[in-house]
Amino acid sequence: MHEYVLQQLRTSDLIRRADHERLVREATRTRRAARHEADTDAAEHESHSRRFRRPRFARTA
Repeated sequence: MHEYVLQQLRTSDLIRRADHERLVREATRTRRAARHEADTDAAEHESHSRRFRRPRFARTA
């Protein structure tokens, strides 16, 4: 009977850990998506600016 209780505790601990890791992955994925969306919005905004970029280096002859 003692082994059964230990196994139940171990099982519940593993389930809790799995739930926590799932939440961490979901939060990471959400932050990454938000960052990507912010970068896309910023790039879209910059692409419509009237300022033209010059090449960094002059072309060689």
